[in-house]
Amino acid sequence: PEPRVASIVASHHAPEWVLNLKETGVVLLVDYSRMEDGTVTETSINAERFLHDGGWDSTKRYFMVAANARDTISVIDTVERKLVKNIITGTKPHPGRGANWVDPEFGRVWATVHLGEGLVSMISTDPESDKAWTVVREWELSGNSLFIKTHPKSTNVYCDNTINKDKSHVLTIFDINNPTAAPKEITFKKKVVHMEFNKAGDEVWVSLWDKEGEVVILDDKTLKEKARITGLDMPTGKFNVYNTTKDVY
Repeated sequence: PEPRVASIVASHHAPEWVLNLKETGVVLLVDYSRMEDGTVTETSINAERFLHDGGWDSTKRYFMVAANARDTISVIDTVERKLVKNIITGTKPHPGRGANWVDPEFGRVWATVHLGEGLVSMISTDPESDKAWTVVREWELSGNSLFIKTHPKSTNVYCDNTINKDKSHVLTIFDINNPTAAPKEITFKKKVVHMEFNKAGDEVWVSLWDKEGEVVILDDKTLKEKARITGLDMPTGKFNVYNTTKDVY
């Protein structure tokens, strides 16, 4: 059978699409610059099965994609057009697009949460560091997660705990500047499933997944509720257009 395309992103360095082929563990760099001539060129990179979703590091050169059935994050260099490394993380990493920030000890990191355990894994993305492409820090979570989110203007990292039936109503918030501190928690009356920043980076929109669902808008600095959108049926992912098109995460 033909493999499924798990996700597609656009390269920031060449006229190429980055395609993740789920079952084969292959990442394709598809050059579309000569499509008018009827020519499409592919570069095939062996990564790891079974590929799912991922996102860019802060430089937008390295694509970090989860092979969650193999507990692995594969790092693809879209300039050198090669696999950098397969990195073992926790059980079944599920980053969405992941999250980028500067750790006070380890510098630039990209992070993922996990389907299979309550864990945040931070990977050093500075290729000049002696810790490059290794897990440099881990945070424990209350429950198994689907999404992690931050913003360049925020000092908070937000994680849901959706898959843990006892903690699915909890939103967990870590402090980037104090990474060894205990996280804050906000408990809602409904299941938390996805977070998204506004363009300014001062609001976080949180989906409450329910037949009578809501989106709660939090002030990123105070963590207090600013507004609430009601009357939604099972709201999940929502994406700020600017942040999505500019790969701001």
